Amino acid sequence: MYRALLLLALATAGGLPAPPPTAVQPWAPPAVVRLWAPSALAHLWAPPAVVQPWAPPAVVRLWAPSTLAHLWTPPAVVRPALAAGTAGWPVTPPDIVHPWAPPATPYGPGHRGIDLAAPPGTPIRAAAAGRVTFAGQVAGQGVLTITLPGATAPPLRTTYEPVHALVPEGADVTAGQVVATAAEGPSHCPTGCLHWGLLRDRTYLNPLLLLHRAAPSRLLPVVGVVEPG
Repeated sequence: MYRALLLLALATAGGLPAPPPTAVQPWAPPAVVRLWAPSALAHLWAPPAVVQPWAPPAVVRLWAPSTLAHLWTPPAVVRPALAAGTAGWPVTPPDIVHPWAPPATPYGPGHRGIDLAAPPGTPIRAAAAGRVTFAGQVAGQGVLTITLPGATAPPLRTTYEPVHALVPEGADVTAGQVVATAAEGPSHCPTGCLHWGLLRDRTYLNPLLLLHRAAPSRLLPVVGVVEPG
């Protein structure tokens, strides 16, 4: 305690030098603190990609005919008649005396063909091209049968009676060719007529279908007549 008082007295009297004051450093602004650096924080955050402006979607084609051709093909236009020169009336001008009237059963009553007015001596023409497969007498009257070519089986046949045949069996004829003349014979027509028939095997068909079919096609079935398969 006495030592401390002595030192204090000496300092007060100027006996001891005062210690130098502590040097005060001048003020300097703090270092700039970088909040973030793009390169260092790239793995933490990246600016969003530029959003492209909206554009209307491309037009979507629902179907294209060329690509869907293998899936569906529109049906071909069916013409109401054969090409020119392939079928025609056996008598011109045609005058139907008795129309087609199919029987209800294969052996029932009916009219299995068409009667066209044709006085004796009237030229009879082939309704369609084919080959003469019969030319002769049946039950006392002349009959001519022409078998038509084609893919149908059995083939179609046209018949004409009563007639005087002008072409022999085995002859090839063209549509519209004169193949016979109308003959006298038992007939239910007052002034004579031609009975024109159309058959497939033993099934009778309406001869008018021959004028209204498009080649190649299949004759439509006739109501009341069973067509063979």
